[in-house]
Amino acid sequence: MSSEKITDKPEAVRRRSYEDACAAAHALDLVGERWALLVMRELLLGPKRFSDLRAAMPGISANVLTQRLEGLEEAGVLRRRELPPPAAARVYELTEWGYEAEPIFQALGRWAARSPLHDPTLPFSTNSLILSLRTMFSPARAAGLSCLIALRLGYETFTARVADGAISVERAVTAAPDATLEGDARSVAGAIYGGVPLSALEAAGALKASGDRAVLERFFTLFPLPAKAPAPGAPR
Repeated sequence: MSSEKITDKPEAVRRRSYEDACAAAHALDLVGERWALLVMRELLLGPKRFSDLRAAMPGISANVLTQRLEGLEEAGVLRRRELPPPAAARVYELTEWGYEAEPIFQALGRWAARSPLHDPTLPFSTNSLILSLRTMFSPARAAGLSCLIALRLGYETFTARVADGAISVERAVTAAPDATLEGDARSVAGAIYGGVPLSALEAAGALKASGDRAVLERFFTLFPLPAKAPAPGAPR
């Protein structure tokens, strides 16, 4: 019977289930285990090796990461792939269906950014920064602006393109950016979201900037954070 086929699920899906037909409940069956969503976050910008994933999530153990990768693979969210020589390495990448989850991360990020309990001083990965730029971008603030910003974040380089009230941020190198910003993700986030002056971050050696500083300073203003929700116990 067809109902028997439906219940014949992979072990990763059967392992923990809400036994609820709601699609949101099924989503939690698939990706609700601790660290699963962060593994997906780290793959939303492209394939990564096991060691790259561990470096981006310093709190996860090798054993737990292995379990999450296996579970997400069995659920059809990601797949393993062997790179040809000379790389000859195994990487993990999202499936086409897995990549469709980015709007979920954006909605969840906008919602959680309002939390009065959010601690922005905690570790912040490169993928977190790039996805936040895609999420928090304000078309209204970008009116009339057209620019290319090169972001050199550790061993990775991204290009942020702003034009016609929209933004794209992709892993790419551009030959002639309007400005270049070099540093780690947390320092860039401090300039964009924390209001830390660029000059102060440069003086501290956290960031290095070149090119059109006026364009760069305006770029920093394009990502307003939402107002915080009331703190627990605060008067209404």
